[in-house]
Amino acid sequence: MSSIRAIAAGFSLIAVARSMSTAAGSSEGPGLCLGGTAGTRSGSPPRLLRLTDVPGYEAHRVNDVLLLRPAGAESPCGSDTEAAEDGSEHVVFFPGDIQNFQQEMVLQPEGAQYQGWSLERVALILGRRFPGRHVWVVRASCMYLHKFSCYHNFVESNMFGAPEHSADYGALRHLRALLSHGMERAGLLPPGGASSSPFPPPGFSLALVGFSKGCVVLNQMVYELAGARADPLLGPFVGSVTDMFWLDGGHPGGSETWVTDRRALRELAASGAALHAHVTPYEVRDPMRAWVGREHRRFVRTLQELGARLSNTLHFEDEPPSIDNHFRVIQTF
Repeated sequence: MSSIRAIAAGFSLIAVARSMSTAAGSSEGPGLCLGGTAGTRSGSPPRLLRLTDVPGYEAHRVNDVLLLRPAGAESPCGSDTEAAEDGSEHVVFFPGDIQNFQQEMVLQPEGAQYQGWSLERVALILGRRFPGRHVWVVRASCMYLHKFSCYHNFVESNMFGAPEHSADYGALRHLRALLSHGMERAGLLPPGGASSSPFPPPGFSLALVGFSKGCVVLNQMVYELAGARADPLLGPFVGSVTDMFWLDGGHPGGSETWVTDRRALRELAASGAALHAHVTPYEVRDPMRAWVGREHRRFVRTLQELGARLSNTLHFEDEPPSIDNHFRVIQTF
């Protein structure tokens, strides 16, 4: 988890918020590009487009998403009449607890302290980390008590977001449908393109990034890989994933913070994707949750034994564990 344990541990939220606001940049950012507003022009700054209730796999699975277009994108925001812009490289980010849209975080006493890590500000950070790519930030389908992110649409979870993983929940099917409909609504695919043409389109590539609680989505996808790679619809989509980033994974359950099942990890290693584990002492050196560090070490060791393309980085190793550094891994990975 991200913020909740810090509150219990007595961290000063005000001090944390100040330091995070400084680290994340000033409060001035690009305006939200909503339906009916002017589009971007070549050479203009990136624009943020918020899409609500984007349908995914099955009628009841919908998510709000935020799209950051790369600098120089020419297609108007929300246009369904213009030609799709040329952009085949995409990044999808799954945030952690308490992270929400800026306008909603400022209304909550605890959320307001963390608005330096709102979805909009994180999208801008990722835009600098992945220049030239379209960045998608997927809001959790439920925020219990405005704090606990629950990714019910991607993985079976309790109200606090602790997952129960399985091999056939449909996380990959949901993400595929979510992106195809989101791209159509954003003008990245022509009208009807999501339903009338194969998805992903030619040249499409995808990097998946999970932070803190958001890593449960990546973990669920790992469990689904065996079936997905054999599926004629999902196979090409899974094959488009070039990179997967785990950023300081954590959740309130007592196990499965990191995937340790060797069969699932064998499928992950065989996928050929570049795998990246980025952690901080906040998660992997917490004596009250020693299993997190043990699972992380087993995740890394098993993938290395299986010959995976894996990088493993411990950030802020010589600094005391802190919620501040937990969030800062979003900037430093």
